[in-house]
Amino acid sequence: MTNDDYKVKIGTLIQENRQSRGLTQAQLAEALSTSQSAINRIEKGGQNISLEMLARISDVLSSELVSLNQSGKIDFRINGGKKLSGEIEVKTSKNAAVGLLCASLLNHGTTTLRRVARIEEVNRIIEVLQSIGVKIRWLNDKNDLEIIPPARLKLNDMNIDSAKRTRTIIMLLGPLLHQYREFKLPFAGGCNLGVRTVEPHLAGLAPFGLSIETKSEYYNATVTKKTVDHTILLTERSDTATENVLMAAALYDGTITIRNASPNYMVQDLCFYLQKLGVKIDGIGTTTLVIRGVRSINKNVEYYISEDPIEAMSLIAAGIVTNSEITVKRAPIEFIEIELSILSSMGLQYNISDEYKARNNETRLVDITVLHSKLNAPKDKLHSMPFPGVNMDNLPFLGLIATVANGRTMVHDWSYENRAIYFTELSKLNANIELVDPHRVYITGPTKWKPADIVTPPALRPSVVIMLAMLAAPGHSILRNVYSINRGYEDFANRLNTLGADIETFREI
Repeated sequence: MTNDDYKVKIGTLIQENRQSRGLTQAQLAEALSTSQSAINRIEKGGQNISLEMLARISDVLSSELVSLNQSGKIDFRINGGKKLSGEIEVKTSKNAAVGLLCASLLNHGTTTLRRVARIEEVNRIIEVLQSIGVKIRWLNDKNDLEIIPPARLKLNDMNIDSAKRTRTIIMLLGPLLHQYREFKLPFAGGCNLGVRTVEPHLAGLAPFGLSIETKSEYYNATVTKKTVDHTILLTERSDTATENVLMAAALYDGTITIRNASPNYMVQDLCFYLQKLGVKIDGIGTTTLVIRGVRSINKNVEYYISEDPIEAMSLIAAGIVTNSEITVKRAPIEFIEIELSILSSMGLQYNISDEYKARNNETRLVDITVLHSKLNAPKDKLHSMPFPGVNMDNLPFLGLIATVANGRTMVHDWSYENRAIYFTELSKLNANIELVDPHRVYITGPTKWKPADIVTPPALRPSVVIMLAMLAAPGHSILRNVYSINRGYEDFANRLNTLGADIETFREI
């Protein structure tokens, strides 16, 4: 077969997949940031197509068009030192999306989630749900997702490989415990951030009759129906543990009170969705939730996921570290206002719009314009706290911003065993980082950046911190194996390119 024959065959394959997804050439072109004429040439076999473009088309069409060596890794080549400008919208929340996908198992009707982030973490939990019999399909180019559970899940058919690659799998305990007397789940995966106990989940679900026996690589769950006769006090104000107990309470025919609950953004999204299913919840946004559940749920509902405050903070950090003026639109202000206050005390200048409601009619949004500013190190150390304090996932971005502030900053990342260590990777880009212990670093700025070749850490937020630092470093940097970033950010490199960044995606084969 000639090269031209291959091009025609690949073009036909792309056309068939595009048409089956209900996309026009113009819509596919827009998703790929290219022209309709280019898509037309590709589909007719009249244009050479790179592996990187094939990978991007595969992502948009949710279809692996060409099987590549699975050892091939996606890398970023970043030409840094460029000023950013313009406007960028915050995408919807990754953490809310994965929780809502699990919660959809509570409903025997059809759930339509609007504007779901198309990221690897979402893809993994979709693969898990599809493997156990849930019908899931993308509806359009707005990333709307339709979910229809079967009458009975095929839990023994679970895709174990996908399940082990996401910590979200632990949040199936709550939805399943009322529906099955026995089931097993593989150990939770996700970011490599040290040992992360699931004990708060188990303690919170035990009053419903759930008991767990830990076997090699599995949690074996058995359920003995119980009457919950006391308030459930969470031993840790964990986001995912709160969500798990909320989902268990949703199908409990009675009133459940949860104390020391997380009031964080993804928990609020879950509460708003459960209310659409007929579950009554008081105390949303506080640490005490009172839930009146229902025996069964069979409703056709739609829900708009709120915007992601961690992505909002990432984009703000991108503007600051590159000394650029950009506008971050649709930022959920309730969940970043403490961070903005800290940055203001460091000297950040910014404009903020009047508040308006998100598409879920609940979350408060603003547009934030980051202005050129001269920053000084904060007077106190930077550390996270449960909401409404600094979000633990925003702390790495405050640490990144400290690299361009004048003076010495301590960052105390107490919530994870190893994450503070990843700040030392910034030393390769010429940042002045002193590691005190696995939880604390001193950062001295301002930094005179230089390019580097770095392998992405196996953790989402530290990976993005390195990526954004590379935007500030004049010259060509390489960031290798960016799966960690694609777990939590949708098309992040291309979206930063719309602001003037110069990031090229390529694949190792």
